[in-house]
Amino acid sequence: MIMDYKKYDIFSPMVFVLLVIIYLIFSQIAFNFHIHKLIGVDLYTIGVIFLGILFYVIGMALSNYFLKNKEINANSEKIDKVFSKRLVLSLVIIGILLQVINLIYLGGIPLFSGYLKARAATRIWLLSYLIFLPSINILIAKYDNKKYYLLFLIGLLLFVCTGYRTTAMAIVISVLITLYYTKDLPWKYLTLSVIAIFILLVVVGYIAVKSIEWQTWSSTPIELLFYRAGYTMQVLDRAVFLQGSTHGQLLYNTLMGFFKSSDPRVIVGSTTLGKAHSTTSTIFGPALLDFGLYAMILQMTILGFIINLIYKVQTNVKSIFIGLYAILMAHLIIWIETGPTDLVVFLFYLISIIILIYAVTIKKVGNE
Repeated sequence: MIMDYKKYDIFSPMVFVLLVIIYLIFSQIAFNFHIHKLIGVDLYTIGVIFLGILFYVIGMALSNYFLKNKEINANSEKIDKVFSKRLVLSLVIIGILLQVINLIYLGGIPLFSGYLKARAATRIWLLSYLIFLPSINILIAKYDNKKYYLLFLIGLLLFVCTGYRTTAMAIVISVLITLYYTKDLPWKYLTLSVIAIFILLVVVGYIAVKSIEWQTWSSTPIELLFYRAGYTMQVLDRAVFLQGSTHGQLLYNTLMGFFKSSDPRVIVGSTTLGKAHSTTSTIFGPALLDFGLYAMILQMTILGFIINLIYKVQTNVKSIFIGLYAILMAHLIIWIETGPTDLVVFLFYLISIIILIYAVTIKKVGNE
């Protein structure tokens, strides 16, 4: 008898905990086989990771306590007024056109050139992503029309061309989550979707790395996948023992990302590796480097609280909040490797909170 996966909400906030553990397993495989001379991490670093997971779960629990004996309602008139089909569809098309303009401006396809990829994250790219991702998810969540999937595929292809794995993965994962909550997907389609996402992750990452003219790689695509996990874990290991070294530079450069061209991940590389190289340090690394262990604990608590709050809202009122939750959860999953050093994702959180305040009421019910 085939298990009914719908009995288990596989995209609930707890999926983050499972995926962090899977990521640890991937890194351990890289360490065991010494891929590109990876050697492993200190046991204390593993303890820090599980501490971060613990406070993420505590944040979820605080959110549940906040919502205890409370009723969640959405003002559909306000939602329909702001998120009309014509407006959302127009935003999707604008996001696509902006990405076309960005590729024309760059003069090529960054996926196949390390030099172009280094310049691909322009302000046009940022605006395009900021518009396209929420609007395509809201469009699919609120308005049921299969022709919108074509717009999703066009947008995905254009963002794949930029050579950035994270944006391509965020688009695919968020739309999958949106479909999961809006459609009764058979388990086989869900399984095939996960396999397709895995293949996309491997292929885009491998092509992007192989296209960097100044690097030479001998790894297979699968080896590269495990290597990335192990490498990022070793960067985190250094961050754990360099707590507070960046004195808030990472957060400042992230929040000023629209006005400054500096990449916070280059600061991570300079601090942990001693060279100006764009480097990821997992979701736990940036806060540790900026302000230390207590900042990481606070970050994970806040993330657990917010993601669970949005999750409870979308569970109760559906509509556009399915799309908003899908976006935040997709990026939370991606942050497991990359860390919260993207201005655009902070803006997604800000937008989601503003919409929640605008259109949702949370009222106490009962005597207690």
